[in-house]
Amino acid sequence: MTHFSRVTGIIYAVISSATFGLIPLFSIPLLESGVGSPTILCYRFLLAAAVMAIVMLMTRRSFKIERRQLGIVILLSALYAATAILLLESYEYIPSGVATTIHFLYPLAVTLTMSWLFGEKSSVVTYIAVGVSLVGVALLAWGTHSSNYFGRGVTLALMTVVTYAAYMVGVMRSRTARIDSLVLTFYVLVIGAVMFMIYALTTTGIEAIHRWSSWRNLLMLAVICTVLSDFTLILAIKNIGSTMTSILGSMEPLTAVIIGVMYFGERFDYSSIAGLILIILAVVLVITQAKNGKTKIEELKH
Repeated sequence: MTHFSRVTGIIYAVISSATFGLIPLFSIPLLESGVGSPTILCYRFLLAAAVMAIVMLMTRRSFKIERRQLGIVILLSALYAATAILLLESYEYIPSGVATTIHFLYPLAVTLTMSWLFGEKSSVVTYIAVGVSLVGVALLAWGTHSSNYFGRGVTLALMTVVTYAAYMVGVMRSRTARIDSLVLTFYVLVIGAVMFMIYALTTTGIEAIHRWSSWRNLLMLAVICTVLSDFTLILAIKNIGSTMTSILGSMEPLTAVIIGVMYFGERFDYSSIAGLILIILAVVLVITQAKNGKTKIEELKH
């Protein structure tokens, strides 16, 4: 891996995490206006897939993928879609900043997965980081005790840790790693759109959107928080690997917390701040371990 690809990979990872952290800014107003989660996700992915199709046509990319890759792409799409719906649903029960901070535990899940399943060496520091992060989650949950359903929200946010970590590892370790980043992003969005269309039709139905402000938020969700975020995520993974990409996602919870407090007046008290600090500290421990060469990241050789 060249120095240039490493630097560009880091930039892509930061852009991806920061834009992903903007999801509450556009989705919460939609939820507050009465638009259901199935409808939001259906429009978000349909618009994102349309934008990506235009980008592919403009860049003259081929839409062709190998048949043997299709099954894995469908699985990755399901994992990405599951992350989107679980995180959005968690906003109904706990502050978006808290939900996104809990979601940020996925770097530890990626690190443990790469260690247990793919033989990456991990030291006691990794397990200390896991313990610290769990304390952080407990503090965040305790800080949201004013909600009668905070346990449900925390559970939903924790589930995104598993689905998103599996998605990131899958992108790097499966045969989809050989697919062009734009093409892979397009198919993930298209398949996700189909899944959410079915989900919406079998639950609440697809609601009509009449307000321009709602369309604006949906478009921002599609372009900034989906197309840009997922495309730069895949580019980052292919340049620096899934482990380092996930570790560099610290902009995600910080962005979400700032937006939650400043735009939505969400409660973020001392216990919540302590939880945020502990979770970021846990990830920093993993970063330090990687920098000191205590963790052998095999995928960085690509």
